[in-house]
Amino acid sequence: MSFDKLVYDWNNIEPTIRAPNRHISFDDETLRDGLQSPSVCEPPVEKKIDLLHLMDAVGIDTADIGLPGAGGTHAAGVERLAREIAEKKLRIRPNCAARTLRNDIVPIVEISQRAGIPIEVCTFIGSSSVRFFAEDWTLEKLLAMTEDAVTFAVSEGMPVMYVTEDTTRADPETIRALYTMAIRCGAKAVCVCDIQRWEWVSGLETHQWISCSSTSNSWDGSTTIYRGWASIARSLPARVAGRFHTITRFLDATPSGQLRGFMRPLLLRATRRVIDD
Repeated sequence: MSFDKLVYDWNNIEPTIRAPNRHISFDDETLRDGLQSPSVCEPPVEKKIDLLHLMDAVGIDTADIGLPGAGGTHAAGVERLAREIAEKKLRIRPNCAARTLRNDIVPIVEISQRAGIPIEVCTFIGSSSVRFFAEDWTLEKLLAMTEDAVTFAVSEGMPVMYVTEDTTRADPETIRALYTMAIRCGAKAVCVCDIQRWEWVSGLETHQWISCSSTSNSWDGSTTIYRGWASIARSLPARVAGRFHTITRFLDATPSGQLRGFMRPLLLRATRRVIDD
């Protein structure tokens, strides 16, 4: 199979910069994807709680607190973090990662009920032709998985963010079909993942195409753009191109050099703002 058939190039639209006219939220992935970097180690849950309080203090809107479907200490840690948010009445809102499978969603439902706090279910699924080729997947299979998982989560009263992995190397028609199914089943947000740092500023305009073509005008959900620090730095001005409320997800498996160079001044400014207020 040729490279062009495996990878769709989103970087073929001239960039435009528009003034922000909607709220942009921040979702912190430190406690989930951030721990998958080869340069970090798994901290004890007490350290995770400290980080959660720091996120809340600097005004982060939401945080991925883990993947409880992994079971064991992972599930126990997620519940500790959820209880901390509920008991200390933190402003930050939790979400959890889950494969687009019922078995991964059930633990999130149970933790949400025990902790007495809503937890957004972030169901992730592969979307690019690279994954289709490697896993011998079909679009029909992924649509069926999406329908079953999202419908189940919504039936349990859980808010759902539908996450397509490797979105920006996938064919837009595939993304349109997956997002449309998820939204029809009740998803309140969709996540455009640029996990391979494939898309440049001009490609961000394609987000507007997805937002407008995959949903009806009555959908009040949000479009999430998931990128690493270097990508955020170069593309933030264009992020406002999305049609809906936009969430920037960050702190995935980021090299420590990027973290020190980009995040430190941001956190220092945010901390000063908290102290001044």
